[in-house]
Amino acid sequence: MNAIGQIINSEYSNPGDLLGLDADPELLGYLNSLDAVSKVKAINKLVKKHIPSHGSRAEFEKFFPELPKHIKDQLLQGKLRLADHTIYSIKPIKGAKTIKMFESQDVKEVGLRNISNAKLPKNMALLVSGIYFLQGVAASLDNEDVKKATFDTIENVGPLVNGEFKLKANKVQPASDISHRKFNTTGFSLVPKGFFKLANPRLIQDDVEIEFEVELGTITGLDPNAVLYVGLEGTATIP
Repeated sequence: MNAIGQIINSEYSNPGDLLGLDADPELLGYLNSLDAVSKVKAINKLVKKHIPSHGSRAEFEKFFPELPKHIKDQLLQGKLRLADHTIYSIKPIKGAKTIKMFESQDVKEVGLRNISNAKLPKNMALLVSGIYFLQGVAASLDNEDVKKATFDTIENVGPLVNGEFKLKANKVQPASDISHRKFNTTGFSLVPKGFFKLANPRLIQDDVEIEFEVELGTITGLDPNAVLYVGLEGTATIP
């Protein structure tokens, strides 16, 4: 199937953006090559009103032009789909004022993180719509105990609530030097615990290192077994 045929049969409400086509000569040539009946059917499909996407998916579709070609092609071919997704990492503070939540030496391990080497898997692109930031206290800093830690909001932990974070990927900083007070969600019944909705979502492409740094002004008063949870939530391309 050629590019125009893929557009006509796409599941997306703005599939032309996948290929960057807008009244492209290729479209006119394709339509003119059809017999009268097929031409009418094709035009009807192109102008058919789609049910608009909502939420993170709608945000993702606006970034179709930024997707690398190999991901665009697989979306059109149906080999990749858009789905809700969260990448997460759990790290102990270990008495440090700077905590890197994603690092190049990290290995995917259930209960600690779901990506390796601080990078998305091949063929995955993630539109980060919001961020979770939570804290907990493990019985010890042994991985097995860290995996059993329960998490809650940071409001009552002074050194954490007064810290800052920055997120960087694709040589762009979607969030830089932002106060952790953004994660104060107590009293907001319609907001998940510790969740900050980004006003300016950003796309992270596969094979690009993700940096999420937590900066604390002080570690005084923190439990020695304190651990942090960061989750980057949005819509991703998956098989």
